[in-house]
Amino acid sequence: MHTALAWLNGVSAAEAERALLACCASTAWAGAVVAARPFGDPLEFRGAVEAALAALTWADIGDALSAHPRLGERPAGADRSATWSAGEQAGVAAAGADTKAALAAGNLAYEARFGHVYLACATGRGGADLLALLRSRLDNDPATERAVVRDELTKITWLRLGKLLTETGAPETGTAGAPGAGAPGAGAPGAGGPGSAERAAAG
Repeated sequence: MHTALAWLNGVSAAEAERALLACCASTAWAGAVVAARPFGDPLEFRGAVEAALAALTWADIGDALSAHPRLGERPAGADRSATWSAGEQAGVAAAGADTKAALAAGNLAYEARFGHVYLACATGRGGADLLALLRSRLDNDPATERAVVRDELTKITWLRLGKLLTETGAPETGTAGAPGAGAPGAGAPGAGGPGSAERAAAG
């Protein structure tokens, strides 16, 4: 049995759901993945994750969005999700004051237009890049933007699943604490994806 999947299969439903909610804060998604256990191999796990993501309603996505801070704002708390979020926003943290101020104003303009937080997979992206992306997305109609948000949430979920599976497999694989070791998020924007989580699960 793959180390990380053995952990995910073996813990209680409550513990598994709590860990998965750090990857995507939709209780519907986390509950569906937990209910699909046990996973015999990474392909079964991938199928369950993809099916649960595809089944999310917009209300479910709203639940997930509620756990994401505005880009440029420090995540609250010190749990796994907050720690990952801070790392994912490293490029924003390193941006200049003008870029940060423009991003803060852009966040408010975006929320006024669409009614929810601006979500983008920030891993590997700088503040100026994310600001330009925000401004371009302000031209989207609501239906188009909802599709973009779903796609960005999917990217973030897979990236975080890769991190989760690497961390939970760490006692045997020895990758704990190594930035990017076996986990997505160390490369280009949007790097990772289902294959990265599968590689972590196979560790």
